[in-house]
Amino acid sequence: MIPVIFYEKPGCVNNTKQKKRLVDFGFNVISTNLLKTNFSKNQLLDFFGKKSIKDCINPNAPIVKNKELDIENTSEDEILSLMLSNPILIKRPLIAIGSNKFCGFDLTKILDFKLKEIK
Repeated sequence: MIPVIFYEKPGCVNNTKQKKRLVDFGFNVISTNLLKTNFSKNQLLDFFGKKSIKDCINPNAPIVKNKELDIENTSEDEILSLMLSNPILIKRPLIAIGSNKFCGFDLTKILDFKLKEIK
């Protein structure tokens, strides 16, 4: 089984539940602290795929919840820079399965990788 690299915020209840689901489906989950990972701009963009940067913002990040960041009037380049310097802004989890990367938990997409491996 190809390992699932799971970039998370340690202690996040939702990330813990998501990892458990993956383990229950037989995945080899490797947890990595998202907040201590230094991504380059291009590495982070690889996880976002076709999603806009604004769709990859963590809506529960303190500066978003407290309305300190005006998402609508901030450019995607500025938001990306903020994400790189303050990774709590990144929607979690970031997942890497082999060379495939994506942002957010999509169990169907992850299970597709398992099916491809079985075939």
